[in-house]
Amino acid sequence: MRHKKSIPNRSHRVADQIQRDVAELIRDLKDPRIGMVTINAVEVTPDYAHATVFFSLLVGEPAECELALNEAAGFLRNGLFKRLAIHTVPTLHFRFDKTTERAADLNALIQRANASRAKDD
Repeated sequence: MRHKKSIPNRSHRVADQIQRDVAELIRDLKDPRIGMVTINAVEVTPDYAHATVFFSLLVGEPAECELALNEAAGFLRNGLFKRLAIHTVPTLHFRFDKTTERAADLNALIQRANASRAKDD
């Protein structure tokens, strides 16, 4: 029973470590398509073969940045080999995370609605 409980915790620890390490390793990339990237989350498959890395972008074009990060995934994975103390370092898959973009859009909508309501009052 105890063993089953430790697996999800280990998975979360590995995902957190990958998130921190990938964020640092991305700073070394010289590709101009990679703007100001924030790593929002990492999801690791149960067998540690794959990790989906969700990122947001402060500056830059999301599609171009996603392409560049996926092209650099092998280089970033090699960097993880040196940092992670696990047997299998996952293959990295980068995905643009639209969550922060949607949150900003919703905030703008709410502000507009509040402004028009204030005007009507």
